[in-house]
Amino acid sequence: MFNEHITFPIDTLAVNLAGSFLLAYLTTVVFTKWRIHPLYKTAIGTGFVGSFTTFSTLSVETMDLFQNHYYFLGILYIALSIFGGLWMSRLGFKVRKEVTEG
Repeated sequence: MFNEHITFPIDTLAVNLAGSFLLAYLTTVVFTKWRIHPLYKTAIGTGFVGSFTTFSTLSVETMDLFQNHYYFLGILYIALSIFGGLWMSRLGFKVRKEVTEG
């Protein structure tokens, strides 16, 4: 991660955005169809999707950008991660609605 050739961490961003979609979709489709205890829902959602996405990598890569004076890219990365994640979650809920309601 800490290297001389700084690039925008698009790979981590893509995985985190996909994870936001997946978690929203899973929690509304799978968990509403099956009777699962709320504790297990949290464990499955956090365990499965949490192992797929990585907030710690987002943090380290952002600090890497800042330490190498790529402030705009660091702020852009944070903004895209937060707002993109929210948008992808919304999309996951919308797709679930289309799938279940036709």
